[in-house]
Amino acid sequence: MPGSHDTERMEQLLEKTARARSISLEEARAEEHAQNPTGRVGTTSEFGAAAAFLCSQYAGYIVGQNLLLDGGAFNSTL
Repeated sequence: MPGSHDTERMEQLLEKTARARSISLEEARAEEHAQNPTGRVGTTSEFGAAAAFLCSQYAGYIVGQNLLLDGGAFNSTL
């Protein structure tokens, strides 16, 4: 269950937001980051590490779970 991550798609969405609201790309990025308790979006490396863990021998006993990769954006437990 990934949240926002620093990908090409995220960059495209930020550029679209900046144009639509007549703000700079940096302002749009700052607003996006401010929405998350960590003050940033996730990295592709963080996403990859979580995926690698779930595919590894260390996750062999994990079945049917939801893993939130959103930096605390979803303020609840499942």
